[in-house]
Amino acid sequence: MMNNTDKSFITRSKRASIDRETAKGRTGMVASAHHLATDIGEKILESGGNAVDAAVAIQFALNVVEPMMTGIGGSGFMMVHHRDSNETKIFDGHTRAPNAAHPRMFLDDNGEVIPFKKRSTHGTAVGIPGILKAMDAALSAYGTKPLAELIEPSIELAEKGVEINWVFKDALEHFHYRLGKHAKNFYLPDGKNRKEGEKLMKKELAHTFRVLQDKGIAAFYEGEIGEAIITALKESGGFMELDDLKNYQITIDEPMWGEYKGYKIASSSPPSAGGLMVIQILKLLESFQLEQYDSRSWEKYYLLAEAMRIGFSDKVTYFGDPEFVDMPVKGLIDDRYIEERKKLINFERRNDAIDFGNPWKYDKPGNHHYVSQPDDIEKSETTHFTVTDQWGNIVACTSTVEHPFGSGIMVPGYGFVLNNELTDFDTEPGGLNEVEPGKRPVSCKSPTIIFKDGLPFLTLGSPGGPTIIGSVFQTIINVIDFNMDLKEAIEEPRIMVTNGPLIEWEKGISMESKGTLESMGFEFADDPHVIGNVQAIQFDQKTGTLYGVADSSREGKATGLN
Repeated sequence: MMNNTDKSFITRSKRASIDRETAKGRTGMVASAHHLATDIGEKILESGGNAVDAAVAIQFALNVVEPMMTGIGGSGFMMVHHRDSNETKIFDGHTRAPNAAHPRMFLDDNGEVIPFKKRSTHGTAVGIPGILKAMDAALSAYGTKPLAELIEPSIELAEKGVEINWVFKDALEHFHYRLGKHAKNFYLPDGKNRKEGEKLMKKELAHTFRVLQDKGIAAFYEGEIGEAIITALKESGGFMELDDLKNYQITIDEPMWGEYKGYKIASSSPPSAGGLMVIQILKLLESFQLEQYDSRSWEKYYLLAEAMRIGFSDKVTYFGDPEFVDMPVKGLIDDRYIEERKKLINFERRNDAIDFGNPWKYDKPGNHHYVSQPDDIEKSETTHFTVTDQWGNIVACTSTVEHPFGSGIMVPGYGFVLNNELTDFDTEPGGLNEVEPGKRPVSCKSPTIIFKDGLPFLTLGSPGGPTIIGSVFQTIINVIDFNMDLKEAIEEPRIMVTNGPLIEWEKGISMESKGTLESMGFEFADDPHVIGNVQAIQFDQKTGTLYGVADSSREGKATGLN
């Protein structure tokens, strides 16, 4: 993860950052992980644009200010709630595997798994980027401004230059080894570290954006930018062809829907496991009435940990791309299955018997194809932003280049890095998530909108790979169960566990509770670290007030319009 910042804002945040990270408004709200991106979104809303217009402008801006997290060389899930039609749709711009991809592509000649660092910074790690097509489709469906106008603020930002902040400086210091030749020459000229406050001019990226302004996204998928992408990948041992880019298609999907204590939840649908898992974990926790416990009690942490372990045991077994495999989507959140799985939670110790269940008996007939995978993947990072407008439209978008700086492959002359998202596929073939041409790897992205009595109540999301799920559902229970205000809910120290015994944790959790869980068979990482970076907007339907919050673990900003 990026740094060891204490996320307990009550004890450590400065007034200036609290003012930047929280906002109230009545006619619009923007929350993103960088203040300059938020400012650009605000300007689009002020000029009469709607939430979709602003979201597209924000995404381009984040490519300028958070290039290690996101960009046009990556992918994303853009959830749109359109107030007039009362539709909620997901514009799924998730990456796909090129036609030359195959199930054994991450194994060496001896059948051994290629180490993660090597396989994730090679040309074969790069999936077909989809975020541009997702944004273009959302604009066509709901937008009001032309793409060229929405790109312009980011061109000006790139040409003017952006000051390096502590987030970017930390990324360079910790993940410089991921940078390929062109990226290293640009970000670390003469091998020298960049200094905080130094201004970084991005003329090549500005040029790329001007090409998109002039020729549209076709320039990326079948024109000069696409040709430059393929050339860069061939130089890095990749096998993507221009036809892969030309033939890429997004999907427009229904969200995963669930309920928690009278609230209706819309979140991402497969190939992201995030939305379904957020809903499954909340359903596992619902009857335990978390509010009866202290927010830092061992009981609360125990319930969260065991629910996550149950959920992730199912996740690694049953998820793949629904265009290629059958999944027990209904069965995983069927009330009967939830009751069955809850019996694994005993309040006595960490239950060694937790493993995947059989949701197929509550769904259509099917089978699982679980194949054990190596545990060598580094923690991924991405970004999330959310925006709402004067008409009540909402966009929640999680976008990524996967790991910090993606594959590290920068397209020469065009100034953006390409993702390494194919490493989200299984390395060992045979499972539902094995590599196949045209297939999308399993993701954990969880852009989420929550409704109460048919009206928006909360929208949120987070970066962080598998930790996205933990960050999102814990923020939800902090608001709904513990009645925290939104800033408290986001800054409350989080824990994270997948299907093993090891709990990741943030500074500020109760040491007494930590000791109790250790006595119950849980293991804790040696040191705390930041988990996720939640951006959120809460809607007070009685007063018409919007509350926006940016997480303190980056240089985020929330801005409200009145």
